[in-house]
Amino acid sequence: MDRITAAWVFITIAERTSLTSAAEALDMSRAMVTRYLAEMERWAGTRLFHRSTRRISLTAAGEETLARCHDMLTLAEQVPIVGEELDGRLRGELRVACAPSLAKATLTRAMAAFLDLHPQTGINLQVAYKTINLVEERVDLAIRVTNNLDPGLIARRLADCPLVVCAAPAYLQRHGTPEKAEDLARHNCLTFAFFGKSLWSFQHNGKSVNVPVRGNFTANDSLSLLDAAITGAGITQQPLIVAAPFIASGALVRLLPDIQPATLGIYGVYTSREYQPALLRAMLGFLAEWFSSAKSLDSADFHS
Repeated sequence: MDRITAAWVFITIAERTSLTSAAEALDMSRAMVTRYLAEMERWAGTRLFHRSTRRISLTAAGEETLARCHDMLTLAEQVPIVGEELDGRLRGELRVACAPSLAKATLTRAMAAFLDLHPQTGINLQVAYKTINLVEERVDLAIRVTNNLDPGLIARRLADCPLVVCAAPAYLQRHGTPEKAEDLARHNCLTFAFFGKSLWSFQHNGKSVNVPVRGNFTANDSLSLLDAAITGAGITQQPLIVAAPFIASGALVRLLPDIQPATLGIYGVYTSREYQPALLRAMLGFLAEWFSSAKSLDSADFHS
């Protein structure tokens, strides 16, 4: 862990005499503050705070460590920070995490474009089906498509992510085309993550419509559902960012164009706003512009 940040966290805990209060002051999750303190105590080889149910106070070793932390930060102010713009150029490496569908649809190209702009930087892209724990996996930034964010993390909304309902022409020829949202309950819908019924939510004429859908194929990866839909297996609900090229090519047909499925958000998720490296700030700004452009959606030729 970054010892400079750990020193800031330790000093704030000492000043606030509370992990929760320190987390609020640092705009950092309490779990992250606790992890920094645990690392400080591991480095020191002893407990640095006396803990009670109401407050914490420094031990003798904690008092000595506090003085050293102040000295460390004074020295740090005189030294350039890795990743900052030392000569107008960004430096350093950023660990970024995302789901396979987002990596394939746009994020890999976004990372390549960022590296082209900032050739002295590096990106370590972690692609995983599961939601990565940023602290345990040492991830600087996770890009997530969701409306359910971990309240213990900090998130910046980068873009809206509309959903579309679509199916292959072959499926529609065999089973017919749904005319209204409720018709989906009678179709084979390819659902995400679990067997059984799933609710697909829509907005129509200012009203919310929730349709229970089910089918004979489910997966924990939207790309698998997309591939199954392209073969004619059923109807899928996909992020526009993923489905747009296939709709444009005719491999899939967009259904119910007058009814709007729920819109998700594309978020940049990280652990703290405080002591944020210039590289992370630059990446967040770059991705906000990237997702707002047509090239990120591959939707220049997309028609509903």
